[in-house]
Amino acid sequence: MTMAATAPTERARPMTREEKRVILASSAGTIFEWYDFYLYGSLAAIIGAQFFSSFPEATRNVFALLAFAAGFLVRPFGALFFGRLGDLVGRKYTFLMTILIMGASTFIVGLLPTYEQIGWIAPVTLIILRMLQGLALGGEYGGAVVYVAEHAPPGRRGYFTSWIQTTATLGLLLSLMVILGVRSYVGEADFAKWGWRIPFLLSIFLLGISLWIRLQMEESPAFKKMKEEGKQSKAPLSEAFGQWKNARFAVIALLGLVAGQAVVWYTGQFYALFFLQSILRVDMFTANVLIAWSLILGTAGFVIFGSLSDRIGRKPIILAGCFLAAITYFPVFKFISETANPMLAKAQETVKVTVVADKDTCSFQFNPTGTSKFTSSCDITKALLARSSVNYSVQEGPKGSTAKVRIGDKEVTGYELGNLKGDEAKTVPAAFTKSVNDALGAAGYPVAGVKNESIVKMSGFFDIFRGQTFMLVMVLTYLVVLVTMVYGPIAAALVELFPTRIRYTGMSLPYHIGNGWFGGLMPATAFAMIAQSGDTYFGLWYPIVIATGTLVIGLIFVPENKDKDIFAEEQN
Repeated sequence: MTMAATAPTERARPMTREEKRVILASSAGTIFEWYDFYLYGSLAAIIGAQFFSSFPEATRNVFALLAFAAGFLVRPFGALFFGRLGDLVGRKYTFLMTILIMGASTFIVGLLPTYEQIGWIAPVTLIILRMLQGLALGGEYGGAVVYVAEHAPPGRRGYFTSWIQTTATLGLLLSLMVILGVRSYVGEADFAKWGWRIPFLLSIFLLGISLWIRLQMEESPAFKKMKEEGKQSKAPLSEAFGQWKNARFAVIALLGLVAGQAVVWYTGQFYALFFLQSILRVDMFTANVLIAWSLILGTAGFVIFGSLSDRIGRKPIILAGCFLAAITYFPVFKFISETANPMLAKAQETVKVTVVADKDTCSFQFNPTGTSKFTSSCDITKALLARSSVNYSVQEGPKGSTAKVRIGDKEVTGYELGNLKGDEAKTVPAAFTKSVNDALGAAGYPVAGVKNESIVKMSGFFDIFRGQTFMLVMVLTYLVVLVTMVYGPIAAALVELFPTRIRYTGMSLPYHIGNGWFGGLMPATAFAMIAQSGDTYFGLWYPIVIATGTLVIGLIFVPENKDKDIFAEEQN
């Protein structure tokens, strides 16, 4: 590998006007694309009610989360298609295509009729649009990162590309701000009914701005030089992944860098939001404002750690973020519970709840298609407790027995859905739910009808200086700082692993497998793990195990390339 000495003057000099324009143009378009993509994540609960209304609530929640994840599942395929295109025809024209696909798909979601209006066509169309968004995003990120990195002066790639790394968080922040603004203007009821469409429809204006910005951009100098010299790859896919000398770097990048980065990223932002709303029962406005403030306070970390990586290396910062995440997630999320909803946290610690059932009738309630029916008394009982954020254990009961739930000194017998006839199909489930909720409320759990003045609630965006909200913002900002540690330097680290001729293709696939599959599936996977175990913190094992694996693999196999000449075609 050819190494280039980094001159101190290159490190120290200010950015030129052209360099600033490259960063601004690339970042602005990418922010808007992330805004489009994350609108769905921020509105998953409302969209689930609109498009999956035929399913039970528990199944609807999982199905809505999986529709969110569908956009992530196809990202690696977008990386392959657009990565190949970018290495063949150029960086600029490829991410003009990606932003067109993304913007159009988002706008159509805002116009899409609901399940009640057109039936099954609505959720199917929604998932297709989500997949188109995922394909577009699979090509967008690699193009923007490679474009900026190939414009960066020696010794400053971490700093330059870190501005692209801010775009995912800024896109999420923009989506939250627009949602909060529209929600406040139209009111809660109208927002849930039709106002949720407005943020999607506004994307048409962002699409116009993005296209105008991108049309002003010139092609990457590295790509132009390579094209003029006739050194382009004729088959980027086979060269990147069919030759072990290049393919091994894709494997190392995925397992030793990106997988850990992905789960830390999604835990610190999306899972934190999901945990506040779905587990701790914090209202949507308060949860969104808390996350928004943490993003505002923590986003500078992307540039700080990206710049620091130019001095001490990419690898130590990324792996340190994985290490801190693995050892602090359990105490951090327990602190969030105790601060955001003290009544619930106390009940989870002190109230003993046991499901007594024939364990052979208990299923793993992960329903990716939304078509499975969980009818056993064990499954029905566990689903009800999981929806109420109750910690419980499962005790083996007699074979063939009907499940019972013991809450303190009270016991409620469940029912087998398949045994109910006629009106019983409505009256028995309603009576069972009421009996369980009454027992939970009497034992100390916050349920409907039980006053819970301890739960955090914000009345305005700037209502953060009370002790409860301030502490939550600080600990959520800590999670965002971990995100910036693993994500700020990752773009430069990936760019430096591959030669110019296959760089777009080579870096895009491991990035999008890691973030699309390891990261994007985290909310749905963690939700199912919680329901299975009866422990509201059990889902945290998913990011902890993956982050720890990345730490070990990264320490052993990932090279440090911060001083590498990325224009050299030789590869270690």
